[in-house]
This record gives sequence, C-alpha cells and structure tokens, in this order.
Amino acid sequence: METVAYLLFWALLFMFMMRFGCGAHVMGHRHHGHHSESGGGSDRLSQPAQAVDPVCGMTVATAGAKSTIFEGRAWYFCSASCRDKFEAAPQQYAKADAAHSTGEPHHAA
Repeated sequence: METVAYLLFWALLFMFMMRFGCGAHVMGHRHHGHHSESGGGSDRLSQPAQAVDPVCGMTVATAGAKSTIFEGRAWYFCSASCRDKFEAAPQQYAKADAAHSTGEPHHAA
C-alpha cells in the first residue's frame, strides 16, 4: 500500500505541474498576458513556407531549412555551411538582405 501511495503522489505532482506549472504550454494551456506580438490569439510563431538564404541567395523551404535567430528575426539557410557563414558576420548579411528587400542596389563587399 505504501508503494501505491508513493506512485500516486508523484503522478498527482506530475499532473499538477503539467497543468499549472512549467509544462502548461505543452498541454496547450496559456499563461495570462503571454500573447503573440501580432495581436492574434496564437502563441505560435508564423513561419513562411519559403525564404531566401541571405548568404547564397537560394530559395529554401523553411520547414527543412537550417535556421538561426538574429536581432529577433528568424533567418533560413540551405545548409549548415551557409548558416555558419552568416553567424560569423550576421551584420554583413542582414544589411545586404535589407538593401535587397528595399530595392536598393546590392554591392558585394
């Protein structure tokens, strides 16, 4: 009987933590005040279907792409090699990407 009580205690503690504690987001229960910045009701980040690798210019499917976060933005890459080059000098590639997206001419350094 002591073993059953012991296991029941841990099972209840686990359920309590998953419902109200650190595992609440896994169970789909939201913490109040934590909403996405876009104002929508979803806690998940929106991810485009495709993106352009800022290092080599290749269009990649984001679902299987290598990625990194720089200045609060997700960047997607065709390979770990391109991601490593970006992470070595992110300002260079982010600046080139911003110039390309605003229609300004792109000059390689």
